[in-house]
Amino acid sequence: MNGEKQKRLAVLIDADNSQASIMEGLLEEIANYGIASIRRIYGDWSSDAMRGWKNILLDYAIQPIQQYPYTKGKNATDMKMLIDAMDILYDGKMDGFCLVTSDSDFTPLAQRIRQSGLTVYGFGEEKTPKAFVRACDRFIYSEVLRQKEEVEDNRGSTTAPRRKRYSAQDLKQDAKLVSMVRNGIEDAADDTGWASLGIVGQKVANSNPDFDPRNYGYKKLGELIRAMQLFEIDERPMENSPAHNIYIRDKKKK
Repeated sequence: MNGEKQKRLAVLIDADNSQASIMEGLLEEIANYGIASIRRIYGDWSSDAMRGWKNILLDYAIQPIQQYPYTKGKNATDMKMLIDAMDILYDGKMDGFCLVTSDSDFTPLAQRIRQSGLTVYGFGEEKTPKAFVRACDRFIYSEVLRQKEEVEDNRGSTTAPRRKRYSAQDLKQDAKLVSMVRNGIEDAADDTGWASLGIVGQKVANSNPDFDPRNYGYKKLGELIRAMQLFEIDERPMENSPAHNIYIRDKKKK
């Protein structure tokens, strides 16, 4: 953070709609945005379905919140998580929330938190309804947080990347992706058509909360842009620094 005040974040996990296998990747991701000052997870801990979560709660210092299903068909866990979130919001000590769930019922909560000027980071599976995704400032799919999976072959067990890396042809045929990047460049470009890669990424993410190069198998935006083969790239040296500023331009605008 280079001396800047880090955001204090409340991490609220819906255990009914999340998987314990994401926990390590989840906290590593959250550390990019701030400090996980509050860590709570909600569910019926008398249920065998919570066994996977029980095994890791102490390891990650997560506070389990018990909620019994008082009425069949009604999700009391969601209600408890919502009430706690509003209490934390009114307390005024947090700078943002991390809502870990794939349940669209939390859409109004995300909207309410944002209306109060706090940042909302959403984490959920790719099946998460778009309404909840769009209600967050940023949304990270949990599939990218499970970095590796065990696969079996004739030689035994090995590890392999979980996410498929899209080829240049795949990326070019993804009309939505191409349109997002081109719109971002157009919004950020100077009179010569060049735009800072960082600003382009910011503009794309602002209008598409779930945009993430990792969804396409690339760690960074620069890698994704290079792989698309649709844009010129210019690395400009920074004054008094070995680093470079990266600028991109649509080949069509050349």
